[in-house]
Amino acid sequence: MAPRSPQWVNTPVLMEALDRYEQRRLPRSMQLWVEAVLELDRSATTPLRPHC
Repeated sequence: MAPRSPQWVNTPVLMEALDRYEQRRLPRSMQLWVEAVLELDRSATTPLRPHC
C-alpha cells in the first residue's frame, strides 16, 4: 500500500502542534507527524517560526 499524503491540515491544530513541538511536549507519534508533514530535519535547533 502506498503512503498517504495529507490533502490539507487544520491550521489551528498545526499551530498548536508547532508550539508543543518547540517546547518538546509532543508525544513521539505527533512529533514524527510534525516532522513528516513539514519535512523537518530533527537536528535543527532554530525555532520553526519567529516569535513576536
